[in-house]
Amino acid sequence: MVDHDAVTHVASLARVDLDEDEIEQFTAQFDDILSYFETLDSVPETEDDAELENVFRPDEVSEGLSQEEALRNAPETEDGYFKGPTVS
Repeated sequence: MVDHDAVTHVASLARVDLDEDEIEQFTAQFDDILSYFETLDSVPETEDDAELENVFRPDEVSEGLSQEEALRNAPETEDGYFKGPTVS
């Protein structure tokens, strides 16, 4: 399935330099990986849809923190906002 040229092409797209031994190794590994996908193709499809149930609780509106409460434990604030380190 996968040949030397395909591995070389993929390696060039990924900007990876491979020597001949690595190309041969990856050729074999890619063949193995693709054969697993062929095995998955042979698994029959099912028509049954699983019964789905909503397991999440409904949203409930609740009172949030005030700006003062939110900033209470902040190490540094400025003009009512969190103050973080300067990024340069």
